[in-house]
Amino acid sequence: MLVTISGPAGSGKSTAAAALAEALDYDHVSGGDIFRDLAVERGITPLELNKLAEDDDGIDRDLDRRLRGIAETRDDVVLESRLAGWMAGEHADFRIWLDAPLSVRARRIADREDKPVEVAREETRERRDSEARRYREYYGIDVEELGIYDLSVNTARLSPGAVLDVILTTVEGYEPSGDEGRVPIEGVEYDF
Repeated sequence: MLVTISGPAGSGKSTAAAALAEALDYDHVSGGDIFRDLAVERGITPLELNKLAEDDDGIDRDLDRRLRGIAETRDDVVLESRLAGWMAGEHADFRIWLDAPLSVRARRIADREDKPVEVAREETRERRDSEARRYREYYGIDVEELGIYDLSVNTARLSPGAVLDVILTTVEGYEPSGDEGRVPIEGVEYDF
């Protein structure tokens, strides 16, 4: 089974994906880790790479090509990134979206990165806007369109353990014979 976990920065994607992979004894593949690897390959920081990605679509396309390749070729994986649900497309058995209000996400990021909340809020807002423009331009993806996801969870309302419980209940409750069909991914150009 291939499970994707998507959502904006600070939504709890990495925490939930790692816990889910451990609970299911699956591999956890993080788009953030792949992005950091791309930065290392270029000899720059992830922040520098993110800035470069605004002018060089090859950076995002390289990451997305790698995510899509994993989805096409691997099983028993939790694939986690902002676009994991979109990139995995028809290969995903479950697509999960995690979110929280910007104020909560900014606080989480500020705590994690040891920076002021206002700085984290502004950086997060800028990153969201930049990524949304790029994804629309590259692939025709509207990241605000959540209809492709099988489950959407507001992580601000639940503890990390409770978020995992919700996801596990969904994944473990899956019965192929009762599956009436997942939402297809339409109109996306996988042009890497």
